[in-house]
Amino acid sequence: MEALFPYLLPYLILTQWFIRLTPNKSNSLSKFKLYFKTYGISALGGFPTGAATIAYLKKSNQISLREANILLSICHSPSPLFVLGFVGNDLLNDNRFSWQFLILYHVVSIIILTGVYYYYRQGSIDTVHITEPQKTKQQNPFTSSIKDSIPTVLVVGSTIIFFTTIYTVVMHSVKSFLPDIHNNGMLLIAAMLEMTNGLKIGQQLFESQSTILLLLLATFLTSQSLSIHMQVAVIAKSENISLKPYMLMRILYTIFIPILFYLIFLY
Repeated sequence: MEALFPYLLPYLILTQWFIRLTPNKSNSLSKFKLYFKTYGISALGGFPTGAATIAYLKKSNQISLREANILLSICHSPSPLFVLGFVGNDLLNDNRFSWQFLILYHVVSIIILTGVYYYYRQGSIDTVHITEPQKTKQQNPFTSSIKDSIPTVLVVGSTIIFFTTIYTVVMHSVKSFLPDIHNNGMLLIAAMLEMTNGLKIGQQLFESQSTILLLLLATFLTSQSLSIHMQVAVIAKSENISLKPYMLMRILYTIFIPILFYLIFLY
């Protein structure tokens, strides 16, 4: 939690504030700006900022359910402060990998998002009619952002605590019942449950094998962990957003991002 939470909390509030500062419009140009603003927010804030932003847009009828389903699968990435600060500075003592990974990840995501926008622009998605709310007491955008961020903060915090506890119990149990288990098996279990622990253990095991280490880091940062996917699932469930496109995209990213990283930067 100490590695991830400080990088997430300030962005979660600020990005929720930012999304409220622009007027709601339904024309094509505004839709283009909305898609890429949403992606920019998710790219800066890291997960689950994208999910929280998309749930808010769906709740306020700025996007349709089908749009929310697709955007959830694309607007999902690790925070640059986490990748640069924790992975680059704390684990590797070098930000070269962090910049390479972030550039590759976001270039691939932006290409996919651009394709999605032009596909929807051709009229293959239902039009969302934004209705003007009744005149009520105007809330301060910053205050309402803090208030609306509290449930997400609670989801993130409780999920991290839960999976950290599960991680400790599972790792202890595995070592007790399978004392001869290979270190790689422990690494996979750790990464599956909680990404931060997987990154730490991977760095410890493969510190002297740079190629394998960088590929592992790229894979874990792309696939994330059950802890992160649970956060997204809880937030998406609040607006009945489907997780099928999200899970499919995670599988595709996990396959292609490490392969592209190897071919471009390590081959």
